[in-house]
Amino acid sequence: MTDKPIWIPCRQRQQNARFTDFVARIRQNRPDVPADYQGFHAWTVRHSEIFWSELWEYFAVLGNPGSVVLANSDAMPGAKWFPEGTLNFAENLLRWSEQPDFAHQPAIIQHSESGQRMEISWQELSQKANGLAAFFRQQGIGKGDRVAAFMPNSMDSVIGMLAAASLGAIWSSCSPDFGLQGVIDRFGQIRPKILIACNGYHYNGKIIDTRNRVEDICRHIPSLETLVWSAYVATLDCPKSTAEAIQYFNFDAAVREAATLDFQTCEFSDPLYIMYSSGTTGVPKCIVHGIGGTLLQHLKELALHTDLRAGDRIFYFTTCGWMMWNWLVSSLALGATLVLYDGSPFYPRVGRLFDLIDQEHIRIFGAGAKFYSACDKAGLEPLESHDLASLDTLLSTGSPLAHETFDYLYQKVKSEVCVSSISGGTDIISCFALGHPCLPVYRGELQCIGLAMDVAFYDAAGQPVQGEKGELVCQRPFPSMPLGFWNDPEDSKFHAAYFAQYANTWAHGDYGEIVRHEADRKVPAQDGVIIHGRADAVLNPGGVRIGTAEIYRQVEKVDAVLEAIAIGQQWQNDERIVLFVKLKPGFQLDNSLKEAIVNLIRSNTTPRHVPAKILQVADIPRTISGKIVELAVKNIIHNKPVKNKDALANPEALDLFRNIEELDH
Repeated sequence: MTDKPIWIPCRQRQQNARFTDFVARIRQNRPDVPADYQGFHAWTVRHSEIFWSELWEYFAVLGNPGSVVLANSDAMPGAKWFPEGTLNFAENLLRWSEQPDFAHQPAIIQHSESGQRMEISWQELSQKANGLAAFFRQQGIGKGDRVAAFMPNSMDSVIGMLAAASLGAIWSSCSPDFGLQGVIDRFGQIRPKILIACNGYHYNGKIIDTRNRVEDICRHIPSLETLVWSAYVATLDCPKSTAEAIQYFNFDAAVREAATLDFQTCEFSDPLYIMYSSGTTGVPKCIVHGIGGTLLQHLKELALHTDLRAGDRIFYFTTCGWMMWNWLVSSLALGATLVLYDGSPFYPRVGRLFDLIDQEHIRIFGAGAKFYSACDKAGLEPLESHDLASLDTLLSTGSPLAHETFDYLYQKVKSEVCVSSISGGTDIISCFALGHPCLPVYRGELQCIGLAMDVAFYDAAGQPVQGEKGELVCQRPFPSMPLGFWNDPEDSKFHAAYFAQYANTWAHGDYGEIVRHEADRKVPAQDGVIIHGRADAVLNPGGVRIGTAEIYRQVEKVDAVLEAIAIGQQWQNDERIVLFVKLKPGFQLDNSLKEAIVNLIRSNTTPRHVPAKILQVADIPRTISGKIVELAVKNIIHNKPVKNKDALANPEALDLFRNIEELDH
């Protein structure tokens, strides 16, 4: 941690930022509103109703906000944003197709691992969404019905979502690397009428055939009436028969008729998406997100925090099973072009995704923190191998971005770029802390708390602390708070998940701290955020709480280590830290390597952080969205069941942690 930023935005960047223009507009009628970020953020928390109303007007959201911004404001859950408001999500994303300057510009550019490139204009996107919506209507789909997708990150997926949303239907998607049971555990709960599914996908130079899995999905979900095949892999045909009593159609045939679309008017809090918890501790929770809250929150984050604007090209390495896909797609509402990619980020070469930046003139590029770390470990230096002239912002999420990875991005990728680590989650389909174009970047920190988000960190006594570690909470309502869980009529599971720990307060489950940087003549005052890991994975040796990210940061400095996972093992009426490391090919965990790891941890943290055991494993289990699963490993070493292995991308890796003799002494 340092008080010296590693990057400071230039004056021109700050003056031209959309945030600056937004604040100036508000100050025209409210001159007492602070212009600096810290002051403005505090104002948005105190006056959140004014803020969200101004945001609706500033972005000219298509719809009617009504006369009430927030009802039942003291209740969480229970507060209602824009209770009289009406709008349609798809209409707000497709509005740019009506602009003459945009109609024939690309709305989506799609790349697949196989090397295929496709693009679709705004006008074509609107026509295809209209055509598919007409088909959905013919199939009996209407407001509140569920449309499920078992799809890669492709333009067909975006078209499907827009078509469903235009009718007021609810969209829910999984990526095709989910196993059969993982899909059934998700879609089986929400009872969709239609399934859009791919015939296969590309990964690491191979074609993965999904046709049999799709047939099995159809047989196991009795609510399905219609299957729409997306021929994503051109060399694979689509079966002409499927489960009994299910109609099947080809995607292209379904969208052939380009009808004029009459967007269904929806209420602000009508459901838009159903997303899922990771499911590593049981059947996944079905998290329902509303139309208006999702749109407003994404407009705020993409425009005011990321500085996205019409005509920009934005990329995020994601799948349809991760909330970053939903976040990315909302960029259409701002007139930005989506650049999509599906496949391995390192095939056929490590720099594949950086090639896309130059090829497509991407301004905003995002990926998981592990992607950047892997590039560093692989010795990739895009600063030398690529132009990257268009690149303006690098986004990172999924896990804490290590201090050393900040250094890598500025030293080996591009020095004049805003590196924004962001953190939130599927639970809120958005962020609690994220980046900002007008603020400096400090190593290891998220630049700021999101506008109008009353975020604090609570200690064990439930009191807010600053400069100390605690559990991330949000103390006031926010529009993207989920509507609840599907099939939870009394909201009992929903309340237990987020509101049981602290009264009238959202407990998010992250462990971290707020770091205050005082103003000087060069930089403004700034409250940065450090995320130390998940609260439920916090280590507790001798009663001292330690975030797992504190250990990972040190271990990943060791060149031989690809990645690591730390868990707490119950031992002699206490807890001891056990660290598992996955090494680069050709390395073995000998005493000298163990000593190097121990010395790094001890010298840069505290003796309490030093693991009692360090063990080598061949692989580390991850969710399909790429997050390591400390709780699952902890359960394995304590001989407890892992209830839902289908939530994992590599469930076989769990077997590596069973019956380890070294943990018996």
